[in-house]
Amino acid sequence: MPVAAIVLAAGASRRLGQPKQLLLLDGETLLERVLRLAGEAGATPLLAVLGAHREIVAASIRNSSAHLVFNEQWEQGIAGSIHAGLCALDAAAPNASGALLLGCDQPRLGAAHLRIMIQSFTAQVVPSILASRYAGVLGIPALFPRSAFAELLALRGDTGARSLLLQPSCPLIPIDFPGGEIDIDFPADLHETH
Repeated sequence: MPVAAIVLAAGASRRLGQPKQLLLLDGETLLERVLRLAGEAGATPLLAVLGAHREIVAASIRNSSAHLVFNEQWEQGIAGSIHAGLCALDAAAPNASGALLLGCDQPRLGAAHLRIMIQSFTAQVVPSILASRYAGVLGIPALFPRSAFAELLALRGDTGARSLLLQPSCPLIPIDFPGGEIDIDFPADLHETH
């Protein structure tokens, strides 16, 4: 059964002052890059949840296999993007065994890390959550089994999936992600990408 990737890319990037999704890293936008990495790792389908600046962000996506999902409630926080992604996933791949939640602002992310997560997930006998571990915390990318979708759908406002990683309802397996704490929130962060 497939493991889907849901890229949460609906934010307005207010601290950055420009759409983060469109920043270039090694010649490709951050959003295109994470979609490519998830595809290379074996995730299918690929869903990109858009909100702020959605027209220009959507126009920048050249990955023809990506499903574009619009979160009309993007200003109310990340939980709405998780809901929109999961609802679109049910329509696109009702047999998906899990959902890999990603952002697009972790420049140290590589396909190898995502591949390890997907392979470890599919190897589990009992449905399990796999979370990236960096700088002493658990975070995204994180892979949730279908049995945890109801809990993800219960999130509200600007509460992301991290709360479910702190009190998981099923086994949780951490996967080390060196450099995962580096993300792009301010213009100066672009200089720390390599």
